[in-house]
Amino acid sequence: MSHTRTPAVAGWFAGEGDDFHLLGTRCSACGSVFFPREDAFCRNPGCGGDSLTEVQLSKRGRIWSYTDTRYQPPSPYVTNPELPWEPYALIAVELEAERLVVLGQAVPGVTVADLVVGMEVEVVPGVLNEDAETTWTTWHWRPTGVAV
Repeated sequence: MSHTRTPAVAGWFAGEGDDFHLLGTRCSACGSVFFPREDAFCRNPGCGGDSLTEVQLSKRGRIWSYTDTRYQPPSPYVTNPELPWEPYALIAVELEAERLVVLGQAVPGVTVADLVVGMEVEVVPGVLNEDAETTWTTWHWRPTGVAV
């Protein structure tokens, strides 16, 4: 049976494979870029603009900070209760062009021992969780030059 692929958060990312990217918004008045998306008004306190355009964010950036998760997060984070909890690396990445920091999980198999502040990473499609019918998709950060 085929799983339905459903974004964990609608409107935050789009595409598949090499076309995968995060989605943000840019204020036409001041040029500020936001992630997650903003649809109502510019969040720049010095602007006050209300004309925002959807933009594709940079696919690459540099690690700004990172940590690992040694505990299972509480609800509403979804995990499979039948499987043991496995820690994962959490990375804060400063995007190349936007100079905006975006948080996300490292690709499976990459641990904090593999990471260094300043290392280049790229955004790739990832899986947050799966059940019998649905694969909940998200984004992951992958050090450049590492296969998914």
